[in-house]
Amino acid sequence: IELAAVPETYFTAYGSLTECLLLQKGDVLLVRGATSTVGLAAIQMAKALGATVIASSRRDTAFEKLKAVGADYCVVDDGNLAAQLNDANRPNKVLELIGPATLQDSLRCVSRPGYVCNTGILGNQFTVPNFDPIKYIPNGVFLAGFFSNFPTQEAVDDILRLLEASSQRPLYSKVFSLEEIAQAHTLLEKGASGGKIILSIR
Repeated sequence: IELAAVPETYFTAYGSLTECLLLQKGDVLLVRGATSTVGLAAIQMAKALGATVIASSRRDTAFEKLKAVGADYCVVDDGNLAAQLNDANRPNKVLELIGPATLQDSLRCVSRPGYVCNTGILGNQFTVPNFDPIKYIPNGVFLAGFFSNFPTQEAVDDILRLLEASSQRPLYSKVFSLEEIAQAHTLLEKGASGGKIILSIR
């Protein structure tokens, strides 16, 4: 069951952190959309890689859960995080999981040089209208996007080693049998799953 929780969530988180953000020990990472399944996995992966993690959520009621997973600090995402962060708590890297709806603000959040990886589209906005990269991306900030459709055996092995070395377990919310698949889909459509759903075919 736990193994089933790893793909594709953990690969998406790990690939975003390592291939796009080049996350290193000592980096300060902001995970925007941290309560999502990829966000929670990213917190775990980032901590295992030695980063300090700031997690954002629209509600402070999620802070306890985020800190339990490993977040060092939590902030309420009001859509203008750049105004909330100062030199003392400014990240040098951002994992953007909300997407185009908050991307420009995330680009303004980072220190210089700064790195932003856009991986998610949780904000239901799929493109940036009239995108002008010269004006949109601040000087000294690097923007990447992670496409998770091509996991390699090496990456999956790295993820499992990292989880084991850091004594972390893959996160999931509920397990359904194959006979309960309609119920599982209904829960997902309502946004009430509370995390990753596992379908057991035993």
